[in-house]
Amino acid sequence: MNHLNIGIVAHVDAGKTSLTERLLFDAGVITRIGSVDAGSTQTDSLELERRRGITIQSAVVAFRIGDLRVNVIDTPGHSDFVAEVERALRVLDGAVLVVSAVEGVQARTRVLIRSLARLRIPVLVFVNKIDRRGARYAEVLDAIAAELGPNCVAMGSVDDLGTPGARWLPFTGSDEGFTARLAETFADHGDAFVDSYLDDRVILTEADYRRELARHVEHAWAYPVFFGSAITGEGVEHLVRGIAELLPRVGPEAAEQPLRGVVLKIERGRAGEKIAYVRTRSGTLRPRAEVTLHRRDHGGAVIELTGRTSAVQVFDEGTRLRDADAIAGTIAKVRGLAEVRVGDQLGSADGLPTRGLFAPPTLESRVMPESPRQRPALYAALQRIAEQDPMIDVRADEETGAISVRLYGEVQKEVIGATLADTFGLRVAFALSRPLYFEKPVGVGEAVREIAGDGVNFFWATVGLRIEPAAPGAGIVFRLGVRLGGLPLAFHRAIEESVHGTLRQGVHGWEVLDCAVTLTRTGYASPLSAAGDFRNVTPLVLGDALKQAGTRVFEPIHRFELEAPAASVGAVVALLTGARAVPEEQVPRGDRCLLRGTIPAAEVHGVTRRLPESTSGEGVLVSEFDGHRPFTGHPLPTRPHTGANPYDNAHYLLHTLGRVRGT
Repeated sequence: MNHLNIGIVAHVDAGKTSLTERLLFDAGVITRIGSVDAGSTQTDSLELERRRGITIQSAVVAFRIGDLRVNVIDTPGHSDFVAEVERALRVLDGAVLVVSAVEGVQARTRVLIRSLARLRIPVLVFVNKIDRRGARYAEVLDAIAAELGPNCVAMGSVDDLGTPGARWLPFTGSDEGFTARLAETFADHGDAFVDSYLDDRVILTEADYRRELARHVEHAWAYPVFFGSAITGEGVEHLVRGIAELLPRVGPEAAEQPLRGVVLKIERGRAGEKIAYVRTRSGTLRPRAEVTLHRRDHGGAVIELTGRTSAVQVFDEGTRLRDADAIAGTIAKVRGLAEVRVGDQLGSADGLPTRGLFAPPTLESRVMPESPRQRPALYAALQRIAEQDPMIDVRADEETGAISVRLYGEVQKEVIGATLADTFGLRVAFALSRPLYFEKPVGVGEAVREIAGDGVNFFWATVGLRIEPAAPGAGIVFRLGVRLGGLPLAFHRAIEESVHGTLRQGVHGWEVLDCAVTLTRTGYASPLSAAGDFRNVTPLVLGDALKQAGTRVFEPIHRFELEAPAASVGAVVALLTGARAVPEEQVPRGDRCLLRGTIPAAEVHGVTRRLPESTSGEGVLVSEFDGHRPFTGHPLPTRPHTGANPYDNAHYLLHTLGRVRGT
């Protein structure tokens, strides 16, 4: 049997979950279409998803189209859950991008389009809600083409657009205008088909056009566009045909290759055991099989672990599971891998990502339990939540016990709070979210400490380090400027780990990024030296070098789109200017206006909260992370103490040793 894994992605409220329900209904998997508003859909299984009517976690459902088994991954549309979307995108064979015929291409849609294009994922576009008042055809097609490129191909037209009786009219091979547009699209990637098209002696059938279109879709050279309505079912039948014929499938021959898979999601069973959702790309995953897990550490190096599966279940129809080997192309629930994490690759490290598609969270908030005695339980519960979403990056202050998490937005904070209450029985309060700034070195700094050579260094370790700026987005680059064999490997590892730990707090308390740290000098005294000596002296050396280099604080910036009544543009611009935003473009849209520009992440929540009073409740703001820029406000933000600083700890230990030794 052939397999196909597709993702349904969209801006929030475009109708992707409704489309998933329609696909399952038309395939005979369910007898009744669930309602997002009523919380009765197949994929929104969490109680909070049903209450809010939004998708929070990716969900998998299955159905068949003839001999093709299709797994559908329904992904969140809200920007607060972008990390969940990224994990889904990495396991897809193809995607259905849902666009609203009423709202058109929205800000979140553009972010998804760029990500799909970057990964070269085959895409079918489904323009939903053709039965809604205000639905548009040509304008939406133009907007899609502006984002995906000129090779967007409308697969039909719409009659009675914007009415309950709207109908999808598919083009056929006898439509000369349609076949001419297809031939023009095919001309950019090979001459053979175009030569046949221009040769009057050759008669091309509709099947010929479909095969060539499928080849272009597989390589992300062309993007077929379907119109319809997930609610009425209009046009969905033709979308299903497009899924079966145009998206690339995984055949049984891939099962004969070595095992390769990726972990899409982690959940916990009734007994607290880990259950991993694994997408198998090749080979076969069986119960009681020993497998290797591959992931990257904070420095980017590949770590390899070994585990043994205890049970494997594949998706059958809908959300039903059956015990079976997970052959290439399937998504399986796998038990027994105690050390597994989201993003791990099974069997091979080939293609293991070096960085994410989307930026990490830009906000941080303290989480406070009702009672200080609940802090250990709260920390353990947040660690369990972080298994499903590693991006929240739970941190605890060893001295004060304060616990913090990283976030994409306020909705995510609400979800974490509800999960803690519903699943773990913990009621918590969140401090006001604050943006995550970071520091970059502005110059070059260098320092060294010798083994007890100056009466100041009481550690049996010599370490010299140089820190300097690195390219934007580089993170922390650790380099060796000394011979690798001159120091035991454990000591080298201790230095590198200590470098990464120390740079979590820079001169102003923020994490230091985009820097290169070079180990310039080492020395040890056998058998007195230990790894702990290098862990303790490295923060002292790096701290001295960092102060010499100096740092500058950078703040996260969002790119925004704000739609408001034209009459309120003056008030909106004043609101944005007061929030240090930079409006760059105003686009009139009848009696409304669209403003685009950039705004500090720290100001997004405040503008969103004050926008209704400036626009009589009609303004809508959507923003996405757009990088960092040097902080220009006043005063310079200094991070409050949120964790033990290795630099301070090393100085404290050095001072203690000095008192003990009488210096």
